[in-house]
Amino acid sequence: MTNSSGELDGRAAWTVAVAAVAILTIAYGAPLIAVLAMKPIAAELQTQRSGAAAVGAFVYVGASIGGILAGWLAGRLGVRRVVMFGAVMMATGLVLSGSGGLLELYAGHGVLMGLFGSACMFSPLLTYVSRWFERRRGSAVALISSGQAVAGAIWPPFLQLGIDEIGWRRTMMLFGLFLVLAVIALALAFLRPPPDVPAPAVAATRGVHAPASVVGLSPNLAMALLMLAIFCCCVPMAMPMQHVVAYCGDLGFASQYGAAMLSVLLGSAFLARQFWGWLCDRIGGLQTLVLSSMAQITALTGFLLTQDGLVLFFVSAAFGFGLAGLVPAYVIVVREYYPLAEANWRIPTVLFGGTMGMAVGGWGAGLLFDRFSSYLPAFGTGVAFNMLNFIILMFLFTRSRGLHTRLMRQPQTST
Repeated sequence: MTNSSGELDGRAAWTVAVAAVAILTIAYGAPLIAVLAMKPIAAELQTQRSGAAAVGAFVYVGASIGGILAGWLAGRLGVRRVVMFGAVMMATGLVLSGSGGLLELYAGHGVLMGLFGSACMFSPLLTYVSRWFERRRGSAVALISSGQAVAGAIWPPFLQLGIDEIGWRRTMMLFGLFLVLAVIALALAFLRPPPDVPAPAVAATRGVHAPASVVGLSPNLAMALLMLAIFCCCVPMAMPMQHVVAYCGDLGFASQYGAAMLSVLLGSAFLARQFWGWLCDRIGGLQTLVLSSMAQITALTGFLLTQDGLVLFFVSAAFGFGLAGLVPAYVIVVREYYPLAEANWRIPTVLFGGTMGMAVGGWGAGLLFDRFSSYLPAFGTGVAFNMLNFIILMFLFTRSRGLHTRLMRQPQTST
């Protein structure tokens, strides 16, 4: 670590944050190819929609399993080495995926791109950047979490053009070459050790010892509820994100139309994430989660109510706004209620629930489509999961408010 605690929240911190966003923007372009090419992949490899959707699901499964270990390794080996290794694995996974059949797609995406690739990106970089900030941590984490949204806003038109012109296989291979060169260059240039956290800041983040309780619950029980909550919000989150392009094709729209809708959804998420980060700095992580969950479930209902192309653009933008506040706020909640020394493993462990939810949601939507030949049952199932997420978050939030009220009244009752 560097010794200048004055770098916290400073220009160097924001430079690192922007570099991390750039890395994630490039890395998250890789799994988008399989999302955009879901229908061509299913047709060429003669598999059902769920078989093609499982390609993206395996990325999330691999990333969820590998993320915990990657976060632990990043705390010991340094985030630069872990990210560079992940870039090599993601590029290798794209090459393997583009060179064979369905088995190679599963192995390339699940093992190389997920377990050894994407796992080395998101959780390690989130934890790393959070160590550069104290006062503006919510805004910084929101910015870093925007990497996937920026990727979704930028890459789909270009990747769709590549798929249409040279095929999904060559598009994967060419993007893999670009990914490994660009990410390694950015990691070497910008990912340096974070500054030491001064003693007052450590005390403000619950010191180094595990808390006796979190919102009146045991720390591990509270974390388990956070994992269940993020799982239940990411199941519905994955459905439009991974299937909106195929959904547009089923409605008779051109492939570029569906790619544009995905860009609108994730572009809206990027812009909204900055708002949610600002809000999180002011009202805290739990209350932000409750509000964002309400926004996501409201927008998701819109997919059940319309099939009009223009209206779906507005629904997609609203859905992007809603989902944008969820994942970064979970990171903030962990940093608010748990000690800094445990961040390297608690943050990836909570995010494990989210990536598993993304996997289940993306694959499950494909299964439901195969069963009913429609995405409406999938969107309805997503609404049910989102409701469960909201109930869990309200339970945690009301406990936190009740505990705060009792603590405020305690000095008065004791006099």
